Amino acid sequence: MSHEFHFYVYGLSHQHSDRCCRLGASKTHHEIDPYAEDRPMVNNYRLLVSGIAPRPIGFISTVSGDGKTENLAPFSYFQVVDHDPPMFIVGFSSRPGAVKDTYRNLKETGECVINTVSEGMIEAVNATSIDAPYGVSEWEVSGLGKASSSTVKAARVKESVFSVEGKVVDIKEFEAHKPGMSSPAVVLIQATRFWVQEGAVDEEFSHIDLEKLRPVAQLGGISYGRISSTFERPRKKWEDEVGKSDLLTELERRNNRSS
Repeated sequence: MSHEFHFYVYGLSHQHSDRCCRLGASKTHHEIDPYAEDRPMVNNYRLLVSGIAPRPIGFISTVSGDGKTENLAPFSYFQVVDHDPPMFIVGFSSRPGAVKDTYRNLKETGECVINTVSEGMIEAVNATSIDAPYGVSEWEVSGLGKASSSTVKAARVKESVFSVEGKVVDIKEFEAHKPGMSSPAVVLIQATRFWVQEGAVDEEFSHIDLEKLRPVAQLGGISYGRISSTFERPRKKWEDEVGKSDLLTELERRNNRSS
């Protein structure tokens, strides 16, 4: 890989690019079979949560099918996957015994609220991860406030800067890897309503102030992270950049010659 390519992509100095390139090229990688007979599944979990980081926390509120119990729980296997329509995905790991209450409620009711987690909420959010028996509401454990929703029965977390009401559009279950374990699953959720805290969003309701959101990220193990600094990198357009770069000019020439 040429030094120019590093400079074009990352906007780094040539000296820095050269150093990064040399350091990366000097390292070797270990090949790991996640399904090896002698590999404990917990090692896959530890590797993934420490290597795929940071991850947003999906703080999800649901209601049981009979409407008697309200559930509130954090999930690190969570992500927004599209904006048109707004779609989210939540993963539920295989575990000993019964499935998680949140998953059970999503299957029974098909709806939820996804709430963001800010720094000042982390102790309350962590409290909801306790293995409370089914029927016990984590809302009471957390001390967080409830706010009514418009399109679903589950309440929003009043302290969250951003909350998303949503309906389940698909559930995919997988086979448990050994007897006595619940089936792992992923749930696809489509947003039905957005709620943004007053003073945290611009006039067009299109951008949330990072200083107001102050999001907390999930890392490996029981570690969390906060955003202490940011940087911006503009997306490049080929037609604007090709005339400025010998590398891109050469790539375009090769492409034209082969077509």
